[in-house]
Amino acid sequence: MLGNLLGPEISELIETRNFGAIRGLFEGMPAADIGEIISEIAEENQAIVFRLLPQSNATEVLEYLAPDEQERIIRNLGNEEATRILNDMSDDDRTALLEELPAAIVTQLLTLLSPKEQQVARTLLGYPEGSVGRLMTTEFLTVRPDWTIGQSLEHIRTHGNDSETLNVIYVTDASGRLIDDVYIREFLVRPLEAKVDAIHDNRFLALRATDTQEVALSLFKKYDRNTLPVVDSSDMLLGIVTVDDMLDIQEEVATEEIQKIGGMEALDTPYMETTVAEMIRKRAIWLVVLFVGEMFTASAIGFFEDELKKAVVLSLFVPLIMSSGGNSGSQSSTLIIRALALGEVALRDWWRIMHRELIAGAALGSMLGALGFARIAVWSQFTDAYGPHYLLLGVAVAIAVTGVVMWGTLTGSMLPLILRRFGLDPATSCAPFVATLVDVTGLLIYFGSAVLLLRGTIM
Repeated sequence: MLGNLLGPEISELIETRNFGAIRGLFEGMPAADIGEIISEIAEENQAIVFRLLPQSNATEVLEYLAPDEQERIIRNLGNEEATRILNDMSDDDRTALLEELPAAIVTQLLTLLSPKEQQVARTLLGYPEGSVGRLMTTEFLTVRPDWTIGQSLEHIRTHGNDSETLNVIYVTDASGRLIDDVYIREFLVRPLEAKVDAIHDNRFLALRATDTQEVALSLFKKYDRNTLPVVDSSDMLLGIVTVDDMLDIQEEVATEEIQKIGGMEALDTPYMETTVAEMIRKRAIWLVVLFVGEMFTASAIGFFEDELKKAVVLSLFVPLIMSSGGNSGSQSSTLIIRALALGEVALRDWWRIMHRELIAGAALGSMLGALGFARIAVWSQFTDAYGPHYLLLGVAVAIAVTGVVMWGTLTGSMLPLILRRFGLDPATSCAPFVATLVDVTGLLIYFGSAVLLLRGTIM
């Protein structure tokens, strides 16, 4: 990491007050790399280094920092410099900063904004948390359908620096209603005297300001877009959302799902910023639920206590049975949860999923069952641990493993679909939960098979 490489050098230069050398280190360096370095150096040095950046890219660097780092730096800047940076920040990045801060600090920072930017900031903060309105920026370019290509290009040259992106130019009517979105290349290859009306087709894809961020993410993926306009119920153009915001949302969604699949509540803040007390609370609930579930496993074993007394050898294979079913269930649940998240499967596909998983479970279970049988058969050639009826014992274990693996794959694949059907998050059907559920039923399958096959021999 750049911070680890340059951190000691920057700290030494700060101690010797060699600020010119620090400026030299950052000269020509991309803003993203500078932001990474500032994030990884000591907190007390972050504001010092930030002040050494040229005004031309200081705001851009700030947008690559985490909200807590942004807050820390802005608090250490003078009012004049903080005012300049806050007013220069893009609308969406400034909103992301403000929504993470306490209300008192937000009120204070809003007073530093110009009347125009303050109105924009208050408008965006007024949208529901997690909505597209919180992500959009009002920095975009529009043209009129009756303009010529020449007029449009002149408008783009004049006002292009104020736009978040120039990949797409939006066509609006006199009232600001969105008519179309047109790629910039269409303006560049057409004759200057041609009308904008001739190069748009009135077909466009747009988001509503009240749409959820997950809806926006799915549209960006489905239509492979770099930017999408945001409109109200009357198709009035309010702003745009760009793909860099979607990448951040994708990271947040994936992180939340992974944490849930691991058997805990998703963290609200990065790991190192989460207090130990909060970490315990997030993890304890699911651990208690899983622990209670495992109590049923003990109850299942107790139910077959008499059989275990008659054939103690059965207890040797309990871990084998439990792990096989739990592992197969965890695999299936992980595959289906991810497929649902990516839109690869839907609820209507439940029968096909069940069919596929039953076939896979039977094949995998048969393979593991054969390995279990072979292990018992071979081992019995060198020891009497399994007794004279080891072949029947091997068959019982093989049948139980096959049944447990099939049940595990079926449970793991169906549970996420059931949760989705009732409007719940499929990720909560986490691998540990499926494993615990299959443990209990797996023992019933195992001991049931053993009783049927071994009655009159070792039982």
